[in-house]
Amino acid sequence: MDFVLDQSLDAFRAEVREFLSSALPKDMAERGHRCYHEDKSDVLAWMKILCKKGWSASNWPVEFGGTGWGAAKQLVFEEECLAAGAPQRPVVGLSLTGPVIYTFGSAEQIQRHLPLIKNGETWWGQCFSEPNAGSDLASMTSTATKEGDSYRLNGHKIWTTFGQYADWLIVLAVTDKTVKPQRGISFFLVDAHSPGITMKPIYSMERGHTLNEFYFEDVVIPADGLVGEEGKGWSYAKFLLENERSWSAEIPRNKALLQRLLQIARLQIDGAEPAISRPVFREKIADITARLHALEMLTLRAMNEHESCKGERLSNWESGSMLHIKGSEMQQEIGALMMELLGSSGALYYPSYTQRPGEEYPPGPAEAHGVAADFLYRRATTIYGGSNEIQRNIIARALLGNV
Repeated sequence: MDFVLDQSLDAFRAEVREFLSSALPKDMAERGHRCYHEDKSDVLAWMKILCKKGWSASNWPVEFGGTGWGAAKQLVFEEECLAAGAPQRPVVGLSLTGPVIYTFGSAEQIQRHLPLIKNGETWWGQCFSEPNAGSDLASMTSTATKEGDSYRLNGHKIWTTFGQYADWLIVLAVTDKTVKPQRGISFFLVDAHSPGITMKPIYSMERGHTLNEFYFEDVVIPADGLVGEEGKGWSYAKFLLENERSWSAEIPRNKALLQRLLQIARLQIDGAEPAISRPVFREKIADITARLHALEMLTLRAMNEHESCKGERLSNWESGSMLHIKGSEMQQEIGALMMELLGSSGALYYPSYTQRPGEEYPPGPAEAHGVAADFLYRRATTIYGGSNEIQRNIIARALLGNV
């Protein structure tokens, strides 16, 4: 790598910390530290606070209301927010929908949607995967048939994260069945409250409700819901997923999880000495820390390449797939260590706890709250966004070709 970290980042980090110490509500931060799923009211309230500061769309260009920060600044900002317990901002709107709209969308779409996303006034859901088309999106069967000035959408989508909160959806659908699948898919912006849309919740193994499936039956999409050109949806989705996977190592989250692991390691649990005093455990921490630093450098390399090439591929090293694999596996590894250290306390299930009036305080040490729920939920990190098995196939094809 030939990029040099800007020394001004230390001053920027201090600025972000000072802002968070004064602007982030204490009860919101406490909920964030417990690793439970974000509460919609917290997320949108935090977005409004960030918007007033001018930091809500940290990954967007200045001309569209963003900060114009480079990769390193964005990483510092996300790291400090997670460390402080701030809610995660709406990923689908800010990191997926927004960049697609300002890169490929019409002037009307830019003017209509970007301010609402930036201001924390709309929530977006992603409807790409289907029951038989997950990592292989080209196998999708949902269709959008052109009828006069509109399209008629029919199909079934699944795994829409926080879809229960969505005001709008980004939807991939087949508009031309006579061509190669990748050339017959289009990208749509769909009002989530349109007639003909049915949403059903999917409860994951930790009993949390973050996932949903959507059924579309003769849903009318106005012509202005089409993004860019008809048949270019596959290209737009690849652009979107490359943006997503540039962050898929989740360095800020892994750093926050590592700090929480260290907090638990200093506790005396079940009468045993603190784990931090054990040489074998300290060796594990040293190993994870070294690998996390290496992964951070890999992430910065990928993000800098992405910025410098303006979305065009510079090399065949498949950064997104590599980051996805290593980052997702590290989340699971740190979670497993926390569960191991908690012993009998880790065996208890702690339901989501917001500290709001009327809620019963969970039993056991405060450090255990949310650990089991997060550990169970993160079993899916090696599956969502394209399973790690698929990512390894992508890496192999890029490096080995047809060998």
